[in-house]
Amino acid sequence: MLTRATLADDGRTIELGWEDGTRCRFHAMWLRDNALDDKTRSAGNGQRLITILDIPAETRIGAASIKGETLEVTFVPEDKTVGFPADWLHAHAYDREEDRQPGWTGSDIQRWTKATMQSSVPRAAYTEASRDSNVLRQWLAAVRRFGFAVMDGLPAESGALCKVADLFGYIRETNYGRWFEVRAEVNPNNLAYTNLGLQAHTDNPYRDPVPTLQILACIDNTVDGGESSVVDGFAVAAALQAENPAGFRLLSSYPARFEYAGSSGVRLQSKRPMIELGPDGELICIRFNNRSLAPTVDVPFAEMDTYYAAYRRFAELIEDPSFEVTFKLEAGQSFIVDNTRVMHARKAFSGSGKRWLQGCYADKDGLLSTLAAIEYDFREAAE
Repeated sequence: MLTRATLADDGRTIELGWEDGTRCRFHAMWLRDNALDDKTRSAGNGQRLITILDIPAETRIGAASIKGETLEVTFVPEDKTVGFPADWLHAHAYDREEDRQPGWTGSDIQRWTKATMQSSVPRAAYTEASRDSNVLRQWLAAVRRFGFAVMDGLPAESGALCKVADLFGYIRETNYGRWFEVRAEVNPNNLAYTNLGLQAHTDNPYRDPVPTLQILACIDNTVDGGESSVVDGFAVAAALQAENPAGFRLLSSYPARFEYAGSSGVRLQSKRPMIELGPDGELICIRFNNRSLAPTVDVPFAEMDTYYAAYRRFAELIEDPSFEVTFKLEAGQSFIVDNTRVMHARKAFSGSGKRWLQGCYADKDGLLSTLAAIEYDFREAAE
């Protein structure tokens, strides 16, 4: 319960106190910009109806009072009174000394290794996920938390992987088409279309932005070998940072360049770091694909040796079996990976038998939006 509200700095700030001893301060300008009234925000979608320039630069709090579970604030010179729920203020407090979870997704991410994940790969049956919102919620939450999940029970037919994307969003079409084939071909334009093993990698780092989700579905798999594997790039990056902070700094401070020109009329290029951090230091993206790495020209001469040593060590850790979770897809099974975090790989397979997979891309914002909406409905039903 909110118990105290004290104005300071001539009304430019306010200090609040809760019954549990929590104390925090807010700026008048911040409160006015985030006001919840229907003249400031749309009741339908919550978006702002005003701009920062609509708020007087000299905005202060003229009066404040606690009424039940609401803080009522009167802003001057507008003479506008707005109510803020106490729990909303508590949830959005920015004046705190404890360590913060960086970014929007820090608390939702759980890093993993083979030891913690091999025997507990997250999975769901397609039929159940498509009919039961609780099953879908748990499966989507696993993708958010772990960066990958398996789905069983798809039809073993061409295009069935689209059904997975339809559960939460839309397919992102690229020059490879709405979906693409992953099977051995004669004279392929991409190494993915051979029976060679593939190093753990993220897809399409030469795009900006990269496709944030990839779905791979198995239609037929009777070869020896050809197991799929996944590696948590965030766990590997954290291991590199702990072991070699200077190397981690180089890979996250300087951009790498990626390119693809394997198809007529296609020339894709991007310039981004292998390990990308947000402004607050949050680890937000891994780009690792030796096949698509262009010459590195953005690292100073004096640091290039050290940069390459860090790149090599990063690759060694990615290849370390202790980070790798392996499974073999059977017909009708698929898996999804967060392509900004989890690297996927394939073991080599025999030339006899058949291995036919299809892949497509989707966007993580759609998955997270669908998950947030389902979670909101569950909370509303529980109240």
